[in-house]
Order: sequence, then structure tokens, then C-alpha cells
Amino acid sequence: MDDTAIKIETHPWPPFVPAGAKVLIMGTFPPGSHRWSMDFYYPNRTNDFWYMMGLIFHDDRNALLSADGKQFDLQAIKRLLTTHHIALHDTCRRIRRLKGNASDKHLEVVEPVPLRALLFTMPDCHTIATTGEKAASVIAGLTDTPLPAMGTRVEGPDGLQIWRMPSTSRAYPLPLAEKAAYYRRLFQAAGILPG
Repeated sequence: MDDTAIKIETHPWPPFVPAGAKVLIMGTFPPGSHRWSMDFYYPNRTNDFWYMMGLIFHDDRNALLSADGKQFDLQAIKRLLTTHHIALHDTCRRIRRLKGNASDKHLEVVEPVPLRALLFTMPDCHTIATTGEKAASVIAGLTDTPLPAMGTRVEGPDGLQIWRMPSTSRAYPLPLAEKAAYYRRLFQAAGILPG
């Protein structure tokens, strides 16, 4: 099949940028809407992101689930992000899914995020953290920086710290506690958590 015949998808959400955002966490692109359990970033219940954030900030992997445990609690999530000055967006504005799934390996970047304009809306942001290799590659291309090793950072333009973090997809074979340890170090380095 000709790749140009594959539908181009546009990112469904605006950036989430709380006042005083210090860290911008960037994935690649959301999964298809049939996988969403909420209309917000990391919507797939099988993705470790919100379980990991619950573990890091509340010492409870289920802290960001609703009372019945069946879905994420979007208001609790937004409170956490706002309290800790964490912004969210993805590295791709428009993509094609070459195999029809959410795998980054089969995702073609049609248009990356306008990173400079996005960062302009966050004057206190000094750290970008990418969730996985594909997102890290997109940011490396946009900032003309080397691709960091997983769990490490490079310095970008204007002193921006660019981290490559492990993917929070369950397909990435790392236990939740180990993923949380990587992200906890990032938040400590960024001054969001005590060191």
C-alpha cells in the first residue's frame, strides 16, 4: 500500500501548561481514540504513566484512579500536574500510523510540534523529558542535540535540559518501580521533588 494513502492524524489535544511549568513531558502521539479511557494525555489504562506518577507523588500506584478504580481521575491528574508545575504535550503534531497501531516503531512523523513556540508559552520551563526513543529522536532533531542515552540528559539551546526517559508503555520491558525510579531522579534534578 502506498504510504501517502494512509490517513494523516492531527494531535487531538492542546498542550497542558500549568502556570509556572518547569518540566515539559513529551511522548510521541496518543494511541487511537478506541484505546482512550479519558480525553487527555496517556489515556490508555494499560500505559504505566499515571500509575507511575501515583507511585512517585503519592506512594500509591492507584492514587490517580477514580474511587471505583475503573478509570483515571482526570481532576486529580490535573491537580497533581498543576501543583508540581509539570506540562504535557507530544513531539508530533501530525502523524501516519503505518501499521494501524500505536507502536512508535510504525509511526511516521508528518509534522513535529512547533517546539520553540511551545516553550515560549512556558518561560519557567528549563527541562524537557521525552518518554521513549522516538520522542527523544524528534526532540534531538528539533534542537540539533545528540540523542541522550536512556535515563540521561543533554544540554540544549539556552541551557535547556533534555532528558530521555524510559517509555511508559507496557510493551517496554521494565517494571513499574524501575520506571518510577528514573522519573523520580528527573523530578529531583528539575527541583520538583527534594533530592
